[in-house]
Amino acid sequence: MSRFLVFGRSGQVARELATLLPDADFMGREQIDLVQTDRIAAAIEELRPAAIINAAAYTAVDKAETEQDQARLLNSDAPARMARTAARLDIPFLHISTDYVFDGSGDQPWQEGDATGPLGIYGKTKLAGEREIAAQDGRWAVMRTSWVFSRHGNNFVKTMLRLGRERDALNIVADQVGGPTAAADIARTLVQMANDMVAGGEVRGLYHYSGASAVSWADFAREIFAQAQIDCEVRDIATADYPTPARRPGNSRLDCSRLQKDLGVRQPDWREGLRNVLVEWDKII
Repeated sequence: MSRFLVFGRSGQVARELATLLPDADFMGREQIDLVQTDRIAAAIEELRPAAIINAAAYTAVDKAETEQDQARLLNSDAPARMARTAARLDIPFLHISTDYVFDGSGDQPWQEGDATGPLGIYGKTKLAGEREIAAQDGRWAVMRTSWVFSRHGNNFVKTMLRLGRERDALNIVADQVGGPTAAADIARTLVQMANDMVAGGEVRGLYHYSGASAVSWADFAREIFAQAQIDCEVRDIATADYPTPARRPGNSRLDCSRLQKDLGVRQPDWREGLRNVLVEWDKII
């Protein structure tokens, strides 16, 4: 058995995993085209890693509405092939999913066993991927997370930093509530989960992991501006006032108690994660 294998290289979580796992094998688009799912099994069989973390996905929520085949291939078919091969070779397999598998109703945190009901293609393909993984008789775990941010890639924090410096005021949705989650925290927890699985620990099945405490997009923006010392007014608007091709869940709160019970991992403070991102951002601008 060798070191870890990570599918994905340029995404937010993959970039953070690269910092934590300098000796791991990372497979981005340059190394493997996950749309060609027949290549996945060969790559895993050649490397025979100690564990596999899938940090690759189709995450363009709105574009997924018109690029359904691409979203299905990356979010369902590719993870299915990974999980199937991992199960055959008895290799622990971890996969990242999303709060978008739920319909966003109510105001209570979603538990792992709650009924799903994705509102758009992105959520539907991610849910299909979860089900494909669960159908394999192997050692697998799926982490559902939400509102991922970091200094890498495209995310809400970077968008707010740019727009907040350009404008005096911004209209931000205030009736969608969830837990912002730093990619660095996700990466650390995935590594902890993988190590537990390699050691034959308790980790297996569905888990929720998101930042605490829950907040609206509007209040998230206010905290970004406060910490970054940007003078920009945030005006609360309703989801109906900001139409998008894909519907977003109103309630993205996640109950993360199962992960704390099985592995002792508490929900991270997203405000602290934001401070860390802004410190790193200041170092490179």
